[in-house]
Formats: sequence, C-alpha cells, structure tokens
Amino acid sequence: MPDTFTQLYVHVVFAVQGRNNLISSGWKEALYKYITGIVTNKKQKLMAINGMPDHIHLLISYRPDCVVSDLVRDIKSSSSKWINQNKYVIGKFGWQSGFGAFSVSQSQVNTVVNYIVNQEKHHAKKSFGDEYIEFLIAYNIDFKTEYLPEDFGFAPRDDSKKGES
Repeated sequence: MPDTFTQLYVHVVFAVQGRNNLISSGWKEALYKYITGIVTNKKQKLMAINGMPDHIHLLISYRPDCVVSDLVRDIKSSSSKWINQNKYVIGKFGWQSGFGAFSVSQSQVNTVVNYIVNQEKHHAKKSFGDEYIEFLIAYNIDFKTEYLPEDFGFAPRDDSKKGES
C-alpha cells in the first residue's frame, strides 16, 4: 500500500502466569532483546520495553495490517518457549492468558516511553494490580472484577457460576 500512511502505537501489558516473580535481572535484558527480535521479524517496531519480575510493558509502533492480538500471541508463545529452552526458571514458564493493549497518540509517545522505562520507580509505590486497574479506568474499558486475576486483591472467583448472567 504505497499510498497509505499511518502512525499507530499500542502499549501492551501482560504478566507472568500466576503473577510469579520469575523474570530475573540476570536474564531480563536477553529476554527484551529476544522480544525485540520477534517484533522486528513481524515487521513492527518496538519503541520501549521494560517490566518487573512479574510483568512486562511494551510500546509498539505497528502497521495497519498487523493484528495486535496475533502479534502479542506470537511474542508470548515464542518468548515463553525461549525461556523454557534456556532453563531460566525451575519448572515451566508461562505468561498469563490475557493481556492489556492500550492505544497511544503521537503526543503521548514520550510519556509512555518514560513510564515504561521507569517501571521500578512506579512499582515502588503501586502494585501491578492497581496499575492495571488504573489503565482500564483511564481508557474507559468496561470490566468486571471477577475476570481480573485473583491476586489483584478481589475476592476469589466462583467458577461454578460460569455462564450465568
């Protein structure tokens, strides 16, 4: 599409399965380089990456033919396989089943990059659960607490009521 011009950004957030603190400072930079390679090979551009031992943030500039959910699926599946092949954790590593994806305007790119780069500073005062819920509220995303991970501080879900309204 030579006559199509776009500038699209998405802030992606996802956590380690069970929100376990498994991303070690000893190999997190290698993980970030690996994820950068995945994004680049998918012909997208990684603007920023950082996280904490239990979750990760990405700012991606993506093309209009990119399906964000497919890209995140590929990032998560390839990186978890890579972590397991390298035996960086005891047992099996996995990412949570879902993710957050939040659109970012050009005027907010630097703010989001700074936010991602300064994760340690933010999480000195705020839990990942609080951070995630603040994103949902800030982006006016309707959500039910029963669909949030149990470790966000809400009462445990009763899965026996699945499918009831």
